[in-house]
Amino acid sequence: MLQHRTVDELMTRNVVQVRPDTPFKEIVKELAENDVTAVPVVARDGRVIGVVSEADLMRKSADQPDPFGRVPVPNLEEWERAKAEGARAEELMSAPPVCARPEWNVVETARLMTVQGVKRLPVVDEADRLLGIISRADILRVFLRDDSAIRDEIHRDLLRRTLGLAPSEVIADVKDGQVTLTGSVEARSLIPVIERLCRSVDGVVAVHQRLTYANDDTGGRFPAP
Repeated sequence: MLQHRTVDELMTRNVVQVRPDTPFKEIVKELAENDVTAVPVVARDGRVIGVVSEADLMRKSADQPDPFGRVPVPNLEEWERAKAEGARAEELMSAPPVCARPEWNVVETARLMTVQGVKRLPVVDEADRLLGIISRADILRVFLRDDSAIRDEIHRDLLRRTLGLAPSEVIADVKDGQVTLTGSVEARSLIPVIERLCRSVDGVVAVHQRLTYANDDTGGRFPAP
């Protein structure tokens, strides 16, 4: 059975955080001193109620008039204007927060980050209490897996246990995270299944297949290899 790395395994547990009443300058100081671009806003009961990012704080600078008159003041919407005038975390934060759960895998976490356009996600439990934070860099760590570990997982868990293929049927060669499949299978319809499963293995960058088949059971649905 394939073992996908979870958010719980990858996240940072020692999280820089602020309270709802943390003042603007203190938030800027926390970002600078900890070299982060956003911090979760955490209530006294441990619940994450929002996130303050550099983008949220930049609205205050953008809302100030240019002393030289070269750049016009941006036309901010009402909610943006309110943030620009905010002085505490609860007035500046983006809410409700976009959060991840500890049991999520890399794929669903990366997709949420991409859709929401964020660089990191607070990780919360069922009661929305803060457990950690996961960043793009944390997710990209799965691509640091050794080629040998990827190859062993494909051979042992995917080809043998999941698909029941003999060691002589399909061989996976892995170099720099790129998987090349060679060998022969009984049915042509099995080839895209093998490719898809290989792509789902943590650390795989790309899959190339040079597989042949004994029987075409696809009814011509797939183009000739």
